[in-house]
Amino acid sequence: MSVFNLGSINIDNFYRVPHIPGPGETLAAGAFSRGLGGKGANMSVAVARAAARSIHIGAVGHDGAWCVDRLMEYGVDTCHISRLDAQTGHANIAVADDGENQIVLFPGTNVELTDAMIGAALSEAGPGDTLLMQNETNGQIEAARMARNLDLRIVYAAAPFEAKTVSDIAEYADFLILNAVEAQQLQDALGKGLAELGIGHVVVTMGGDGSRWIDVASGAEHHVPALPVTPVDTTGAGDTFTGYLVAALDRGMPMAQAMTLATQAGALMVTRHGTADVIPDLKDIEDARLG
Repeated sequence: MSVFNLGSINIDNFYRVPHIPGPGETLAAGAFSRGLGGKGANMSVAVARAAARSIHIGAVGHDGAWCVDRLMEYGVDTCHISRLDAQTGHANIAVADDGENQIVLFPGTNVELTDAMIGAALSEAGPGDTLLMQNETNGQIEAARMARNLDLRIVYAAAPFEAKTVSDIAEYADFLILNAVEAQQLQDALGKGLAELGIGHVVVTMGGDGSRWIDVASGAEHHVPALPVTPVDTTGAGDTFTGYLVAALDRGMPMAQAMTLATQAGALMVTRHGTADVIPDLKDIEDARLG
């Protein structure tokens, strides 16, 4: 089976800072680095490193050819990444000494995808494959419609969070993945509980409190505890969790086992500085002996 990921590709600019700057504060960075990122790219790499076939649907500009090369090096199928006459999306990321981060995004080519680009990629998909989406590109609703007609599993990671987009995609999605803050915002905005969205499975990540999975059909709720690690950078941890979860399901793992593997991957990720370039593979997780 394959995971088709309609997702962003960003050039990540990292600034190491003593603390997250407050409103109006000017803060000198102690270090700077640049890498591959974007929630979409991160998840595509995580899917590939979790031993599933990862096909990225996206776009870069004249400055992003190296991003495509990097994705290919990491095992991602890049045939459906378009090259546009515009600027690649980028993110300026402040990472504090305690591991917390602050991110400012410029979407660039991530929001210039066309239905034709998406359709060309999904024309290669079939029943049993997965469509994974986030909220850093355009085209999610049309992609979801196409995927539903093709009988794909549809996984929606609701970040950056927009309640209306979640509501619009709810009729198509099989899985919704969001963090605890987004879950509360969604319930407040829609006035309904997570089990009332019409989505079969809801996964909520809760940082140091682990994650929970709501199996709407059975009414059961399962909690997976976090693993004890010392975080140095939380950037990309949620994306790593999501990519591993989707890859594990694509490979036929039961949901509980997939959640455990995703938790291990996310825990290892926060012990590393960076995003897509440092996402762990299965051997890294085995060697780390987490859990």
